[in-house]
Amino acid sequence: MRFLSPLVRGFLIRRYQRFLAEVRLENGRLVTAHCPNSGSMQGCNVPGREVLLSPVDNPKRKTRYTWELIHLPSTWVGINTLAANRLVAEAASAKSIPELGPFDKLLREVKLGHSRIDFCLVRGGVSLFLEVKNVTLVENGTALFPDAPTARGRKHLQTLMDALDQGHRATMFYVVQREDAQRFSPAAHIDPAYAQALHRAHKAGVNIIVYGARVSPEEIYLDTPLPVVLEGDKGIG
Repeated sequence: MRFLSPLVRGFLIRRYQRFLAEVRLENGRLVTAHCPNSGSMQGCNVPGREVLLSPVDNPKRKTRYTWELIHLPSTWVGINTLAANRLVAEAASAKSIPELGPFDKLLREVKLGHSRIDFCLVRGGVSLFLEVKNVTLVENGTALFPDAPTARGRKHLQTLMDALDQGHRATMFYVVQREDAQRFSPAAHIDPAYAQALHRAHKAGVNIIVYGARVSPEEIYLDTPLPVVLEGDKGIG
């Protein structure tokens, strides 16, 4: 995924009201940027760090920039959660995610029960429901999700298990938008209920896929699968 226009450099002053960030540009001007991330952004919400913004040419938007990246000592981090879906869609369409298997059609935002799942991959009469989550938190080389308690995330896991009960396939796909992770685990110390739900989903047959991404000011792309470590397991993937 290449950025359509050069990103604008600045320095984070603060994130506030969840979806807004105050940034000082290189020329000293203060701007308000949209923050496309509903999580706590633990470890990535660091005042003074270099950030990159994408300019927005839309007169209906109140903010003229979207926050895309933040630079930490070890890596650039993609904080835009919408980018994770685009990365998976691009890689799946290019047939570069072998874990998904072959498919003929890729559908987006598919309703299943009372929820919507990000993608449905169809081959013949077989459907694979695929939910995507963006991961920005890494501790001691382990990518962790979520970075804040998420009832919505647990609902998505239950929906994937419901898909299995209906005879479909189901996959949970985590995109780690940074380059310093060696493995993935659910963040049980942040949301133990989500960690338990992910373990149940895995036991029920929901496949778990995690990919690290290469992140730079010019582009982001999925790079390599990461092993998954669940509580009580030696690891999968």
